[in-house]
Amino acid sequence: MTSPTHPAGPVLRIGNASGFYGDRFDAMREMLTGGELDVLTGDYLAELTMLILGRDRLKDPGAGYARTFLRQLEECLGLAHERGVRVVANAGGLNPAGLADAVRKLADRLGVPVRVAHVEGDDLKDRYPGSLAAHAYLGGFGIAACLREGADIVVTGRVTDAALVTGPAAAHFGWGPGDHGRLAGAVVAGHVLECGAQATGGNYAFFDEFRKRGGDLRRPGFPLAELHEDGTCVITKHPGTGGLVDVGTVTAQLLYETGGARYAGPDVTARLDTVRLTQDGPDRVRIDGVRGEAPPPALKVGLNRLGGFRNEVVFVLTGLDIEAKAALVRRQMDEAFAKSHPGDVRWDLVRTDRPDASTEETASALLRLVVRDQDQEKVGRVLSGAAVELALASYPGFHVLSPPGKGTPYGVFEDVYVPHGAVDHVAVLHDGRRIPVPPAHDTLVLEEAPQPPLPEPPLAAEPTRRAPLGLVAGARSGDKGGNANVGVWARTDEAWRWLAHELTVERFQELLPESRQLKVTRHPLPGLRALNFVVEGILGEGVAAQHRFDPQAKALGEWLRSRHLDIPESLL
Repeated sequence: MTSPTHPAGPVLRIGNASGFYGDRFDAMREMLTGGELDVLTGDYLAELTMLILGRDRLKDPGAGYARTFLRQLEECLGLAHERGVRVVANAGGLNPAGLADAVRKLADRLGVPVRVAHVEGDDLKDRYPGSLAAHAYLGGFGIAACLREGADIVVTGRVTDAALVTGPAAAHFGWGPGDHGRLAGAVVAGHVLECGAQATGGNYAFFDEFRKRGGDLRRPGFPLAELHEDGTCVITKHPGTGGLVDVGTVTAQLLYETGGARYAGPDVTARLDTVRLTQDGPDRVRIDGVRGEAPPPALKVGLNRLGGFRNEVVFVLTGLDIEAKAALVRRQMDEAFAKSHPGDVRWDLVRTDRPDASTEETASALLRLVVRDQDQEKVGRVLSGAAVELALASYPGFHVLSPPGKGTPYGVFEDVYVPHGAVDHVAVLHDGRRIPVPPAHDTLVLEEAPQPPLPEPPLAAEPTRRAPLGLVAGARSGDKGGNANVGVWARTDEAWRWLAHELTVERFQELLPESRQLKVTRHPLPGLRALNFVVEGILGEGVAAQHRFDPQAKALGEWLRSRHLDIPESLL
C-alpha cells in the first residue's frame, strides 16, 4: 500500500527543507511535524556542489548524490508516509538513478511502502570532453509525470531550482506547457522557497530591526507556499517557528541571483516586473500578478571542469610601515616566481589594521598571495619553500596565518546552451516504466524587457546628510558563474523615488571601485521598488576558482549598503 493520493484541492501547500547541501539537518522533520503540508521539497545543488559531487564520483562511480538526503529520510520517511506528504528533491545530483535505488533499499529496510521515481536526461557529460560534470537545467514536467503516476518520492539530477515547485503544481492542478501565466507564478514561488530560510529572515538586511522588536532570528523556520490553481500564492511558514515573513524578506529573496525583468527557465519565462507583493497578515505575503511568456528556445547547460591547481599564503603585517613591509615581501617572493613562472599570481593587501591599536590582532593587516597554474609543482613546493625560507629574513614581525601546502585543484564553471530537443528528458517510474517528456514546442527568443518608467525624482532643494546607503535601502547579492548580482530595494515610495534616480550605474561603480573596470547593467523593477545590478566577470571563472575574497559575492550587497552618500534628511 502506498501513501494516500492527493485529490486536486483549491490549495497546494509546498514546503522547503533544504536550500543547499549542508543545510539544517533537522529541517525535514521540522517541516513534516510543524503544520499542514502536501509536498516537501529540498534543493541540494549549486554550481560548486556539482563540482564536489563530480570529484566524489571519480573516486566512487556509485556516488554522485547528496548522501545527507538519505540520512534525513532514514529518520523521516515513515513520518512523510503517515502524513501523506510527497517528497521532491534534486539530491540525485550526478546520479539520480543511484539515489532512487538507495531510497528504495532504505524504504524496504524500514518497512515503509513508498513508490520512488526519478528524473534523468540532464547528464550531457559525454558531449563535452574534458568536463567533470555537464548538466542541462531541466524543467518541472518530468517531476510532474512521476507524481501523476503515483510517486511518493521523486529525486532528480539537475533541474532548475523552481522546477521543484512547478512540477508538483503542474501535476496537482493539471497544468500543461502552455499555461505560461500559472507556471510563471509557480516559478516565482519556487524561487522564493529555493534558498530555505533566506525567505524567512535569514541573511536579511534589516535583521537587527526585527530583533529590536522582539523577534527571534536564532533559528528561522523554513518557508512554504500555499499555491492556488491560478498560479497565485501566499508565502508563509509553520506557526511558532522563528524568523519572519514579510514583504521585505520576500523581496530580498526574489532579487537573489536574478538579472533582468525576464527570469527565463525551461518551462516558462517569468516576468519579475509584474510581481505584486502584499502583506496578507502576520508572516504571510501574497504574490500575484505574475505574467509568463514562452520559454527561450535553448536550455542552459552548466559545465564544471578542473581548472588547475592553486595555493595560498597569508602574511601578517603588524604595526608600522605596513605598505613598506608588503612591498618587501612581494619583491622577495617575485624572485622565486622568476624561476618557476606560475601562470597567475595575485596579491591583495587587506588593511584590517588600526592606528594605536589595543590588541596585536587589530594592529595587523593581511597580505594574501594566491598562485594558480596547471602544474601542481609550480604552486606547491615552489611557493611553500619560498615563503617558509623568509621566516628569519624578511620584514620585522614576520609570520603567516598558516604555512602553504602542496596546492589543491580548483574548479571552473561556465554555461553553454543547447536546443530543448537535444536533451532526452525522461521520468523513470517506480515500476521501471520510462515516460519521455517532450521538449517545449512554443518558445520565444529572450530579449531585454523595455525600460520601465521611473517615478518623479524628489525635490532637488531638499537638505541632505552624508550617511550609509543601508539606512534607507536593503540589498542581497549572489553569484551566477563568474558574474554577481546585487539587488537593492527601498521600503517606502519616498525612498524609491530617491533610490531610482540616485543609484545609477555610475554611482554604483563609484561606491564599489572593484566594479569600475567591469560591465555593470542596471535593471529597474518598480513593482518591487528595486534595482538589480549585474556585475560581469567579478567572480572570474566562478566560485570554485576562488577568484576573490568573497568568491560567491554573498556580502557584496552589504558592502554597498555600508558606503556613504548624500541622502535626503527626510528619509533618515
